Amino acid sequence: MRDERSLEQKLEAMLTVALEPISAEELADVVDDDADVVSASLRALRQEFLVQRRGFQIVELASGWVMQSSPDVAAWVTKFANRDVSHRLSSAALESLAIIAYRQPVSRAQITALRGVNVDGVVRLLEQRGYIEELGRAPGPGQPILYGTTELFLDRMGLAALSELPPIEEFMPPVETAHALADEMANQFDVTEVN
Repeated sequence: MRDERSLEQKLEAMLTVALEPISAEELADVVDDDADVVSASLRALRQEFLVQRRGFQIVELASGWVMQSSPDVAAWVTKFANRDVSHRLSSAALESLAIIAYRQPVSRAQITALRGVNVDGVVRLLEQRGYIEELGRAPGPGQPILYGTTELFLDRMGLAALSELPPIEEFMPPVETAHALADEMANQFDVTEVN
C-alpha cells in the first residue's frame, strides 16, 4: 500500500533543496514511483500550501516543478533579495528582453528599430545570461539571426508558457490618451506659413 504522506514529504524535501526546476519524471525516478502519481502528489501539496497560506508555494514551470516564495510575501522577499544584487539587468536589457518576449522570433535589426538604439551588446548579454537563444535565421538578404526566450526566462518570470505573459495592452495607454497626446503635440508644433 502506497503511503501518500511519505511521498509528499519526500517530494517537498527534494524541491526545497533543488537549485533548478525538476520534472515529475525526474522526481518519479528518484522515489521509484509513477510520474502521474508524483504529479498528483505535487498538485495536492500545492493546494495544501495555498490553504495553509505558507510563505512558499509549489509551482509548475516550463521545465518542471519548483518551490518558490508566495506572492503574498513578495515585497519582503524582494527587499531581502535586492540587498546585494550585482547582476541586475539594466533598463536597456529589460526593454530588449520584453521586445523579444512579445515579438519572437525577432532579429537584432527589428529590436534596434523598435528601441531606436543599437542593441548588439544587450543581445549578447541576454544570450550569455541564458534568457534568449537563437531560433534560426530569417529568409531574405543576409539571413539575420532570429532570437526568442528560453526556459530559463520563463522560470525566472515564474511562467509555465509564453501564453501566460500579461497582454501587451496592459502596458499601453488607452487609445483616447494616445490621440489626445498626438493632438496636443500637433498643436504645440503647429507653425503658420509665412508669405
